[in-house]
Amino acid sequence: MIVRMTSAAARGLLVATLIMTPALLLPGLSSDSTQIVLLVALLAAVLTFVEYNSVFPSIVEFRDAAPFNRLRFTALLATVFLLSAILKGISAPTTMTTAMTAIGTVIGNAIDFPYSPVRLVVLMLPSDATYETVSFVRTAAGLAYMISLIAMTAFLVLVRVLNWPARSGAFNVWVNLPLFDPTAGGDVLERLQRDARINIALGFLLPFLVPAVVKMAADLIDPITLQNPQTLIWTISAWAFLPASIIMRGIAMGKIADMIEDKRRRAYAEAEREEQRIMQPA
Repeated sequence: MIVRMTSAAARGLLVATLIMTPALLLPGLSSDSTQIVLLVALLAAVLTFVEYNSVFPSIVEFRDAAPFNRLRFTALLATVFLLSAILKGISAPTTMTTAMTAIGTVIGNAIDFPYSPVRLVVLMLPSDATYETVSFVRTAAGLAYMISLIAMTAFLVLVRVLNWPARSGAFNVWVNLPLFDPTAGGDVLERLQRDARINIALGFLLPFLVPAVVKMAADLIDPITLQNPQTLIWTISAWAFLPASIIMRGIAMGKIADMIEDKRRRAYAEAEREEQRIMQPA
């Protein structure tokens, strides 16, 4: 019990640190913004603690199938931290922020080719956007997208090469997929395979669809500017992280479907061998 509470408290603290990262790194934030960030961080920390301290799962998927959630959290933390550092370097440059900006600029320019997600993000900016805004958005989008690709590649290696999640022991579907109801109707294997395909397809399309939707709704929402640095950081981070997270979920669902199919195949083969043994004459 003490180990579970300590682990849950550590996870809650890490989530709160993630949410407060832009506010801690960026200068010149108003007191109202700081209070809102602290409130959101405290709420997220409490929810995380309650979720991981409870024996029964609620909404967090793959809770006991490490390192799925750890990999996603690390990718999001790296994205938010790097974008915050680059944005801080615009007004207060340091050696670290300059180096990160240079790396992000190289990556952003390399990925900024016609019809790429980064190019679509740049094109969704208003026509009167300043050079600093365009440059930062290109750098931030390229860096965030690269981090998401690295996270997906690492998880794919875990699944295909290191045999996740079987290498961690028995996989409990109820604990790790609390939102998946196996009694909802239809074959569980077919539903898992369908959900896997839908998640992968949706995750692939989102980086292309979101900029198009934002561009079409430009008259209804405020354009992206450097006037709201935290909003800009979280927007770019969500644009890159959510599709990667959805694709990773689809890969995980497909792996679980493969495990169930393999277990069924072995069970059917064992039953067939037992039936043949019984039917053999004495």
